[in-house]
Amino acid sequence: MLTINRVLLTLTCMCTMAVSSVAQTGVESAGKRSPSEPSRPFVVMSAQSLADLERRLRPEAKGEDLIGGPGQQLRVAVQHERNKAAIDAEVHDASDDVYYVLEGAATLTLGGHLEAPRETEPGEWRAPQISGGRTVEIRKGDLVVVPRGTPHVRSTVGKKFSMILIKIWAEPLPPAPPTTAPESKSPKP
Repeated sequence: MLTINRVLLTLTCMCTMAVSSVAQTGVESAGKRSPSEPSRPFVVMSAQSLADLERRLRPEAKGEDLIGGPGQQLRVAVQHERNKAAIDAEVHDASDDVYYVLEGAATLTLGGHLEAPRETEPGEWRAPQISGGRTVEIRKGDLVVVPRGTPHVRSTVGKKFSMILIKIWAEPLPPAPPTTAPESKSPKP
């Protein structure tokens, strides 16, 4: 049986290779192609550090990003939920989601179409419910791939649930807008 660490490493490698194969063009120098440089440092997390992270997240029922941010096409996070009703169904126009269930169970509805969708930000759609979707119970060890454009909603009512979320965007995330520091006033000489 694969350990959580091996599964995470395998999933992250698969997702990174998918993103890299689209984005890699190589570096040209005097007409010669050469391998590209790493876009970011590699990440290796031991099974123990993942287990420690999951234990820390449980009491607060929240998530924590391991990889992600502006300029990247990949986000890896550990999320923990407890007794959480589905808020809104969603569709992402430009990102795929991969879930790997670490512990517990959740009810997941996939497919169909959003009823009365509203765009909450460019390419991100929400709706009160899905019609015509398929509802499944996902449990520890399950892997779910939610391609962009697929309606989905998750509920953990009466359950505890932990997962690794891998999100892959079609394009790198734009950088955060620069913040302007207040002008400092220095005494005049």
